[in-house]
Order: sequence, then structure tokens, then C-alpha cells
Amino acid sequence: MSSRIEDYALIGDCEAAALVSKDGSIDWLCWPRFDSGACFAALLGDSNNGHWRIAPAAAGERANARVRRRYQRNTLILETEFTIADGSASAVLIDFMPLREGRAWSQLVRLVVGMRGTVPMRTELIVRFGYGGWVPWVTRSETGDLLAIAGPDMLLLRTPVELRGEGLTTVGDFTVAAGQRVAFVLAYVPSHLPLPELVDAEDALRSTEEFWRSWASGCRWCIEPHAEIVTRSLITLKALTYAPTGGIIAAPTTSLPERLGGPRNWDYRFCWLRDATLTLLALMNSGYFDEARAFRAWLLRAAAGSPADIQIMYGVAGERWPDEREVPWLSGYENSKPVRVGNAAANQLQLDVYGEVMDAAHHAHLGGVEGLPAAWDFARELLAHLETVWRAPDEGIWEVRSGRHHFTHSKVMAWVAFDRGIKAVEAFGLDGPVDRWRQIRAEIHDEVCRRGFNRELGSFVQTYDSDLLDASTLLIPQVGFLLPDDPRVQGTVAAIERKLLRGGFVLRYDSAAADDGLPPGEGAFLPCSFWLADAYVLIGRNADAQRLFKRLVGLCNDVGLLSEEYDPGAQRLVGNFPQAFSHIALINTAHNVAAATKPCEQRSGNPARRGFEPAYP
Repeated sequence: MSSRIEDYALIGDCEAAALVSKDGSIDWLCWPRFDSGACFAALLGDSNNGHWRIAPAAAGERANARVRRRYQRNTLILETEFTIADGSASAVLIDFMPLREGRAWSQLVRLVVGMRGTVPMRTELIVRFGYGGWVPWVTRSETGDLLAIAGPDMLLLRTPVELRGEGLTTVGDFTVAAGQRVAFVLAYVPSHLPLPELVDAEDALRSTEEFWRSWASGCRWCIEPHAEIVTRSLITLKALTYAPTGGIIAAPTTSLPERLGGPRNWDYRFCWLRDATLTLLALMNSGYFDEARAFRAWLLRAAAGSPADIQIMYGVAGERWPDEREVPWLSGYENSKPVRVGNAAANQLQLDVYGEVMDAAHHAHLGGVEGLPAAWDFARELLAHLETVWRAPDEGIWEVRSGRHHFTHSKVMAWVAFDRGIKAVEAFGLDGPVDRWRQIRAEIHDEVCRRGFNRELGSFVQTYDSDLLDASTLLIPQVGFLLPDDPRVQGTVAAIERKLLRGGFVLRYDSAAADDGLPPGEGAFLPCSFWLADAYVLIGRNADAQRLFKRLVGLCNDVGLLSEEYDPGAQRLVGNFPQAFSHIALINTAHNVAAATKPCEQRSGNPARRGFEPAYP
């Protein structure tokens, strides 16, 4: 059985990522890219679907060993310390993935270091390509390295530990005494290529540490007490960035459930346009303009083409991914089925993405991120197409599978698209039919205020003419649609506090009342709770914002990672992990509650408090 979601830590090389449990088991690894098939898939099944454990040898010792882990400061190098039950001996397992630096293969290093006494250790390797479905042919190379091959995939393992086969498992027993260091280097190589030269584990450790610490030093956040958790969130975003293109995936996992045992299980190993503006603000405000430029360039390349064909998500290089299929041989995380690969939401109409693309382009321009050639021509074409479709119903921000509706948030973001086009002309002297755009902007604004606002509830609602609340309406003042002191904004915050708070955290909407095409029940979507804290800042409830932010930061696991959702009843993290959007929200809310430069004010262009400073100092 896999570990609790919060018991995993992330390692990666900015092209692929692995999850390591507290008991020293790598239960999830997709190679050679984030969205490739998994060769270790125990996370969504059991050990027979592939894992790699290194831990104290005897089952009893492993069960009784005390475990403490941490990342080396300002790196993505994980240290797991095992102390045997009587405290007489301990060893540290160091896990990391060196940056590829132009190599055609990816590598994962595990280094066992004796700290005191002597610890008997055991390694257990089960390789299963194709999401746990394919048993490889295991042989030895001429140099004695272990080879596991199936079709196009090959793993190569080098270690001084003597390995042997037991059934379809590779095992090895060894001891590590104080001062000893035992290395394991695992590489993924396309099976048609010659065997590569593997890294030296100690050299790779030094270079990987140097890379991450150098990168982290670029962070200009220095406000305590949240500097460490903000830096950890930024490192997590960097780890989820596909280095060759700059695309940032939503999460490195698929099908971790939004409700344990339920069917709300989706593949998040893709890049969503929806997260664009908040991602750019998080990066630019923290000092990472190179990453912001790379992400903005990815965004415009991915969205390029006919505006009618724009998708809400793309592959890491901008590929279109319409296919969704199930993996029937995986039992699912804690029997949460089905396990899905691919995401059919790529085919949905979601009008808010037009606003996200225009908003991101506008704030990138404000932040000094250079535009791509013909980017404004594309933006004008985008708005020309939006003129013809903004009145249509869509599937909305939450990608419902119950059909199309007139979602309030979607219409607000259509308003944002035209508003940012107008602002671009006014601020940067660009050409555009601003009189027509102003007319459309006013028409959308009027319609949303008439049909998206429920006077009896005193709140904006999920869809036109309904009485269902939706946390996405918390973004209305943040995007500048209404000022924070507008009574309709204040009423929306109050209504969400009354109806959507569970255990102090915010649901996206009431899934028992809303028809989204799936059985009801899910955790609290963590970005929504951060949005509530941001709304508190905008309406002047700073103490409430501070308290909520502190509670949310308290949900981070022992190494500072957040998933997509939190189950207040079970008191567990749920959903895909770690979730980029949750960490983006954490970074932005940290700025909102503690810094002079506030993303919630930057995005709207409406300073909510005296002392507002210009964006991107």
C-alpha cells in the first residue's frame, strides 16, 4: 500500500520528477518527461507496479526505525535519516536528480551515508514500465551494471552493492558504518541508444547542490517568518518547470483523488493557461524574470494558431493532448478509481483562458518581459474571436463534465480580456479598436452584474440566475472587475464564509448541490482558501488574512509541500501532489499579507490601501 500523500517528498531535474516516501521508497517516477509513462507506479497500485526502496534491512527494524527528513537548505536534495529503534546507529539516505545539462538521458542518485554505528540496509528494485504494466528483461552490461529493457525504455543501475534477483525483484543487502558512503546511480536511456557514461555520485551531489543554491539566491523575498516556506514553494515551481521550454506543469502526478475512494481523479502532468498571470506575478515579484520570460514565451507559443483552436491546457512543449484513457491494471490510490492518463478537459470550451492569456501578456509587459514578434497581432486576433463567442456557455474554470453553462467567472474573465486589450493600447501606444472593445467591456460588465449577482444572497453566484456559490467569484476584485469596497464584493466574501467554509477552509463550490457530472464529495481546494485570504487583504481585514494564511502554511508537510486539496474531516492532503497552483497561491498570498508589493493589487490595477507601491520594483 502506498504512503499518505503528505508523506512524500519531491525530487527532480526540471524535466522529470519522482516522489519519495518517508520509508525510503520511490513510488512514482515518469521518465524521461513529466508526462511519460511511469516506471515506478506503486503510488497508484502496489509495490508490484514498480518502486525502489532503500531502508534499514529487517522488516522489524524498518518499521521501528525513527525517521527524520529534510531538504538540504535551498536545494531539491532530500535527506532521510533512519535511526534504529535503540538509537545506537543511524544512516542518511540522500536522494536527488542531477540536472541533465544537455545530456540525452536522465539520472537519479541515491547515496547512503553512515552517521553512527552500523546499520544493515536493503535495496529492493521493481521496474515496471508503462504505468506498472510491463515487466522488463533484466540483464547485465559488460561492465556489470544492471540493465532493465522493455520496448523503447531502458534503465541502467550502477552500484557497488551486490544485487541478485528474487522472483521479478532485484534486491541487495549491505551494511553502512559511520563515515561510509554507498552510492546508487540509476539512469533512463532510450533503449536504442548506446549505454551512457553515468555521473559520479559525489561530483553530481556537489554540482546539484551548487545549482539549486545559486538559483535560490535569486529570490528577493526576505520577510520573516515565511521566507523559508516561500523559498521552498519557489524551488517547487522551478522543479515543476520543463527546462527545455519553460512550461510549468500543474503537478507531477495523475489520479491522486480529490476524495479518498472517489472517482475525481485527473491527470495534472500538463500546463494550464489558467495559471498564467498568477504564475508570472509569483515569479516576477520574487525576482525570477528569466523563468517568467521562459514561461511567457511558452504561453504564447502554446496558444499560437487560430484563436478558435485555443486549448485550456497543453503538453510541456506545447503539444495538444485531447486523449484521456484509463489504466485498468492499477487499483488507484487507496482504491480510488479510475486511474486516468491524459485529460479530456483539453477539448472543453473555457472562456476564462482568453482573459488569462491577455492578462498575463499585459502584466508581463508591465514587468519588463520583452514581447515576442507579432504577439500583439495575435492578441488582437484573440479578442476578435472572443467577440464572437463570449456570450456562449462553457464548461468553466472547474472543467465540469455536466455540460455547458453561463459561468460568472468565465464572463468576468472575458471582461478582463477586453480590459487588458484596452489598457495595452492606452499604456503602450499599440493599435487596436478600443472604442469597440470599450463597448463590449461595458456590455459584459452590465450582464454579469445583472445575471451573475443574486440580490437575495447579496453575492455573486456560480452561474447566471442561480443561487449556488462559487469560490472563483472571490477573484472579482483581484482582477479589477469591481473595487474591493463595493458592497457586492463584501457580500460575496460574507456569503462564501457562510456557505463554503469547511473546517476553516474553502470549497470550490458545494458539489452536493451543483451538478458537475460526478458524484458529490471532495476536499477543500487550497488555492480557493488563499484567494479568501487575498480578498481579506483587499477589503482591509488584514488580521483575518494573516490568521488564514498561517493556517494554510500549517498544512504544508514536513518538507514544505502542498497538494491540490485538503480533507478537513480526515485531516489529510488529497489531490495531485505537489500542486503548482497551491504553491503559486502561497507565494502570492505571502506577498499580499506581508509585502509592500501586493499581487492582488497589481493584477487589478486598483490600489486597495494607502501606501500602495508600483509593481515590480
